[in-house]
Order: sequence, then structure tokens, then C-alpha cells
Amino acid sequence: MVLLSERYASQIRGALSCFDRIVVSGTMTGLNYAEGMAAYLHTHHIRLFDYPRFAEPLRDEVRANAEHVASENGIEIDFIRSKNAFRKEDRIHEVLSKRGEHPGLVHIFSAMEACPSYEPWHDKNTGKTFLRYKDAKCLHYYFYFIHEQFGLCYLRVPTWAPFRLQFYCNGHNWLANKLRQEGITFRQVDNTFVEVSDFSKAQDIANGFPTKLLHQELNRLASLFCPVLNHFVETYPEPYHWSIMQVEYATDVVFKRKEDLTLIYDPLVRTAIHAVKADNIATFLGRKLNGNFEGEIGTDFHTRIEGTRIKHHMGWAAIKMYDKHGIVLRIETTVNNVTFFKHHREVVHRDNTREMKLAPMKKTIYSLSPLSELLSAANRRYFAFLSDLTDPSAGIDNLNRLSATVHKDGRTFRGFNVFDDKDLDLFVALARGEWAISGFQNRTLRKKLSQIPPQTLSRLLRNLRVHGIIKKVGKTYKYYLTQFGQQVLLAALKVRELVVIPTLAAQPIS
Repeated sequence: MVLLSERYASQIRGALSCFDRIVVSGTMTGLNYAEGMAAYLHTHHIRLFDYPRFAEPLRDEVRANAEHVASENGIEIDFIRSKNAFRKEDRIHEVLSKRGEHPGLVHIFSAMEACPSYEPWHDKNTGKTFLRYKDAKCLHYYFYFIHEQFGLCYLRVPTWAPFRLQFYCNGHNWLANKLRQEGITFRQVDNTFVEVSDFSKAQDIANGFPTKLLHQELNRLASLFCPVLNHFVETYPEPYHWSIMQVEYATDVVFKRKEDLTLIYDPLVRTAIHAVKADNIATFLGRKLNGNFEGEIGTDFHTRIEGTRIKHHMGWAAIKMYDKHGIVLRIETTVNNVTFFKHHREVVHRDNTREMKLAPMKKTIYSLSPLSELLSAANRRYFAFLSDLTDPSAGIDNLNRLSATVHKDGRTFRGFNVFDDKDLDLFVALARGEWAISGFQNRTLRKKLSQIPPQTLSRLLRNLRVHGIIKKVGKTYKYYLTQFGQQVLLAALKVRELVVIPTLAAQPIS
């Protein structure tokens, strides 16, 4: 397979993959659940029904600190009266255009927003008094600042216990600062690099995102903007636990001219809309699509000011493709719950035994490194899929090889016809994403092709093996698609989705 980046190498400046949006949640150790807060109050001889009186002085301390920080920096706190009043990002850009982009505090917003809380409750049936979770609203502060390493960031601080923090940074801004330190010249538009003097070295730097440094800075920022944590240090020496809320990982292919990307992008989008099915999306994301999956899965398309976007989503994860600023082809995988992905890691069981096994990813920020590998792999699979679909020469050669008659061991094996309904049904079944992970057997394939007699299906599997479309695993009865098989099936499905069906739909009914 020839990737798009290789096929159009003369028109491309380079490619770069790195984190984009990173959102981290900070929860107070031991206090982020009702039982833990109740235990803390009990230890410090505070009645559960005095919980509001316990929390109010802490609220006032957070407010006083925000006003002090604003006064010290000559900033007026900007209260947001309604959700649609304005976009915080737009206001920040206005401030930066006047202030400049040197490190330091940029602006502070405040807004009444939802927050988790607890309420004391007495159960008359059991006679027990306890704290229980409840949804509440409180004043939140957004501290926007430019960090020396991570660039423009914000920390969202609530004024009510248990003080769940939210931090945002962008991996492209961190990478821009590292490139400056290394003397690598570049040109950046928003969060997109449109020129880099050394893409290879930039990629090496991007692969070393400093999670440990991020952890240290998160603790420092929490102490600076949420000083109430100092009340809990004696009980919990490391008050905050930092976990991943949302991560975006982008792969950018930078073109030299807008005209070059335009010629490629339009047919690329049209191909993806028609050709990408639910099981393909699962395969891109390294998942198996089966009856146990209860989330939503699908594709949508939008046109925005910065470019058009196609998005394939599956539950907590999604793959998107943009034409950023008309000159960058961006493929981006986003995840809002990292446990969606699985990887091999050490698992500690309740009896303290340990084993290495495939398990859901942990939410801790130290999962950023293995997560970057999984998200990058998802981008590569999607890019390879598009590259294969948009290579007409390879598709024609593969289809010719597929339709040719093969003579082997004194027997004749007919070719396959992509315009034949029975053959196309077979190809659709073989192209299911779940087979890419677990392979398939005659009996599992038969469930998808119940209209084909078992004896006929066995002969078809033999024919597929002779034509090099599938391969058998050792002495088992399990089959996988070969690389040629993957390419030829994609080409066959492309003919069906983009040529046969649209042509028949356009013909008038006599």
C-alpha cells in the first residue's frame, strides 16, 4: 500500500503527530466521595449536619484568594451572566492581542456552574445519619494564564467542597515552546503548525511529552489558585489526584499549497462518508464490534469557518478529519473516557497478586504516554484506510487479480465478480472490523451468510485462500484477511458504494 503522504510527497512539507487538547480533572484524595468526606468530618469531630458550616469558610477563602490574585495582577474578574453571553476563547484572544503572550496571568472569569456536593441525611428506617451525593451549583473561577512550558492554559476552581478542579492545556503550545528552545523555526496558526524547518526532530520532541513535569505544575497551580487544600495536607500529604478527562491526539499532514490539498480532500471526504461503516470505525479504534456494545456509533459531516470536518464516533471515542486552514490535513482521535481503550499493563488483584494482562487503561495522567501510542495507531489505521481507498491504480490491479481464474493442483478456481450480489455479500461479511482482531471461522462466517449452504461456503473459503485473500492460522480452522485481501475488499466495496449504488439510484424507474 502507498500512503497518501508518499503518493503526494512532492506536494507535502511534512507530517507531525502530537497531543492537541488535554483536559485533566483534580479530585481531593479521600474527599471526592461522600463516605470519605464523612470520615474526615468524624475524625475532626465535626457533626455531619454541620457540613455546610464547615464548607462556608472554605468557600470564602477561595473567593478572597481569587480577588487578591486579580488585584495583585491588575485584573478585573469578568463575571459570565449567561452561558451564551460570549465565548471565553474569544475574550482571551482580545486580551492577548493587547497584553502580549509573555508568561503570567492573562484573565479571570467567574460563573455560576454545576458542581458536585454532599448533603447530610438521616435515614428514619435505619436510624443512620450520613452524607450523600447531590448536584449543586456554586461560583467557579477560570484562571487563564500563559505557562512557560505549556503555553496558554486555564485552571477552573469551584468555591464549594469537595473542590474538584479542571485544568486545560494544548500539546501544540507545549511543542511550540520546545521548538523555540531547540532553535527549530516554525510558523503556527492557532494550534496548527503550517511550517516546520525540521519535521523529524520536531516529531522526536513531540514523542517526549513531560507528564512528570505536568504533575508537578498541577500541584503548584492548585496550591496557588485553590489555597484551601492546605487545610487538608496534614491528613492527605498529596491532596489532589489528577486524572484524564479528555485527550485529543492529532496527526497533521502539511501541504505546500492550498490548491494541492483541495484537489485531494474533497474526494477523500466523499469516499469516507460512503465507505466507512460501523465495523470500520471499531477497527480504527482497536475495538471489536459485537452485540455487547451499547453506545452510539456513526459518522457526521460539518462545515466550519476553519474548514470542513468529518467525524466517526464510537461511544467515548471519535476519529475526525479536517482541512485545517485549507493547507493541513488533520486526522485526530479524541477520547472522553480513557478506559474505552485497553492495553497490556500490570493488574493488581484484591488478594495483592499481580499479573500482566490486557485491561482498560487507567485514568491517571501517567497514562498519557501509553495513550499517545494507542491514539497515534488509530490515526495511522484511518490514514492507511483512506490511502488504500483513494489509490485507483492499486484498486484496478487488485480487482483484475481478484477476477482472474486460478489453476492449482489440477483444479480450476473461478475469479470473483465485484458486480455479483452473492460475491459482494461475501466481501461485506469478510470486511467486518471484528475479524481484524479475532479472525473468523467457517461457523462464525456462516452466521453472517446464512443464505449460503455450508458446503458452498467451504468451497468459497478454499477459493479465497487460493486467490490470496485469506490465510489460515497454523493447524486451526481460524482465518484472517491477508494484506492483499484487505486492499482488494476495500476496492470492491468502494466500487459498490461509490459507483454501483449511486448509479442505480440515479436511474429513472420505467
